[in-house]
Amino acid sequence: MKIALIAHDEKKKEMITFTVSYKHILAQHELFATGTTGTRITEATGLDVYRFNSGPLGGDQQIGAKISENEMDLVIFFKDPLTAQPHEPDISALMRLCDVYQIPLVTNLAGAEVMIRALEAGFFQWRDVIENH
Repeated sequence: MKIALIAHDEKKKEMITFTVSYKHILAQHELFATGTTGTRITEATGLDVYRFNSGPLGGDQQIGAKISENEMDLVIFFKDPLTAQPHEPDISALMRLCDVYQIPLVTNLAGAEVMIRALEAGFFQWRDVIENH
């Protein structure tokens, strides 16, 4: 599975804790991330992460392009709901694309833990069916 990992500045520490905790599951998948988040995940876990630009510099849009090309299976996006983001239109567009293309999207740690356990249990096999058609 191709998994995008995104975290706003105030949520990067949570993302690092999450990826360290679930490294054994994430290591079995292709990981993608926006700039700084990807660098910090790699430093903390040693996992191979393809890094796009940072969110404000187009990283969210790059991930959105992968979604529209059916090249992303899951988005884990730790959003900071208490801080205004200068690239909010890009974030909204990314979330809209997840809805349009039926890509699972979670935006907080609680949802991410449920989703990662579902991934571990094999509940994403329907994505393989979609990709093969």
